[in-house]
Amino acid sequence: MIFNSIEFILFLPIVFLLYWLVFNKKLSHQNGLLLIASYFFYGWWSWMFLGLLFISTAMDYAYGYGVASTNRKKARLFLWLSALNNFGVLGVFKYFNFFATELQHGFLLLGIKTNPILLQVALPIGISFYTFHGMSYVFDIYNGKQRPIKNFIDYALFVSFFPLLVAGPIERAHHLLPQLQKRRFFNYQQAVEGCRLILWGLFKKVVIADALAVTVDSIFSNYLDLNGFTLIIGAIAFSFQIYGDFSGYSDIAIGTAKLLGFELLSNFKFPYFSRDIAEFWRRWHISLSSWFRDYLYIPMGGSKKGKLISIRNTFVVFLISGFWHGANWNFIAWGFIHACGFLTLLLLNKNRKHVNTVVAQFAKTPSLIELFQIISTFAFVSFAWIFFRAKSLTMALDYIRHIGISIWQEPGQFFTLPGGKLTIIYILPLILIDWYLRFDERKLRLPKTEFLRIAIYIILSLFIAFQILTYFYSKPSSFIYFQF
Repeated sequence: MIFNSIEFILFLPIVFLLYWLVFNKKLSHQNGLLLIASYFFYGWWSWMFLGLLFISTAMDYAYGYGVASTNRKKARLFLWLSALNNFGVLGVFKYFNFFATELQHGFLLLGIKTNPILLQVALPIGISFYTFHGMSYVFDIYNGKQRPIKNFIDYALFVSFFPLLVAGPIERAHHLLPQLQKRRFFNYQQAVEGCRLILWGLFKKVVIADALAVTVDSIFSNYLDLNGFTLIIGAIAFSFQIYGDFSGYSDIAIGTAKLLGFELLSNFKFPYFSRDIAEFWRRWHISLSSWFRDYLYIPMGGSKKGKLISIRNTFVVFLISGFWHGANWNFIAWGFIHACGFLTLLLLNKNRKHVNTVVAQFAKTPSLIELFQIISTFAFVSFAWIFFRAKSLTMALDYIRHIGISIWQEPGQFFTLPGGKLTIIYILPLILIDWYLRFDERKLRLPKTEFLRIAIYIILSLFIAFQILTYFYSKPSSFIYFQF
């Protein structure tokens, strides 16, 4: 089940009404209903993988007690068992075929022909997310931030809570579990904020991202026949497509959780207004980047053991982050490019320059310096997105090479309108609205006049309804991050 489907539009109100009107008497009833709803939500996609989700959940629940041991050697053993179990699951379902194929290529270079055994099984949706949920629980216990919980239903709900199950945000045990362990009471203002986020998230996904997808797919599928200017437009369009798609999903997830009385971690804070690549990664997919920071970068020594260790840790984190997104060399190249961009700031000690400020914090428009920083950072990010969007590393390199050759041979193309020029219709409103909202990603600031607010709700709803009803007899487009 996906957020932009008719099924979810029916599913959410039913769960909402049962949750607040029928199962609101006891905490155990609330959590029991949400767990059943979460497994139903996941099983709607494939009942076959519910067993994998349950086994993964049960094993980390058990490891939590082992990690809590006062015997540090025993605790460390269970920590490693949990890591091996979770990475083993990812290795089998997500990376086995990649390594088997690469091993075959390696043998071919030595003149040895092999026939690797490949797994013919679909990648379980959300596996990268719920395994990281489980590991955060075990790591937090090991680090003394969380105590093992006795109630298995509460823990299982933490792992499988349906708003975040398939594409995050990647929650932390010490943040979400305390909310699960106390009874919730309906909060009207929180519910209104949730509805607004759901509406805005659906608009970003269904109206903006899906419309841009048509242009992006056309350009990337025919890049050898198009000029460099059009290919640049394709890269820019994909930058906003993936932003609208994934941030839209996160808005819906956070909004849905608000309807049920929960506050999830923020996942996006207007990343395309970042003034350098370090700020970008503090604003893009925040739950993942902070997960790698807390559970990988800092345990390896972070930046406190000298520049060489910091450089090593930076490359390790970004390369693993790239590989987390997909078992393909183009994702690793994407991570490497971002590592190089971040490294420049690290060496100049400027990687924490924009930690506590927002662009144009005390003005309505950015300064010329800020504008240049935003444009240059966005250009760097969009260049890297080519590797993310391409089907292979070879295709990404060909795409970039074709841009250079086309512009060299025909520089006058910049004076003519490129293909995909209508993407500005979708990109410009998103930029303007994000600029207006840039101080707080969790609350949509709307006009105080009730008539204007209602008009905005109606306009957004009509656009969304038109797009969804268009796909009523066909399968609605999935979210990009479902494949990870």
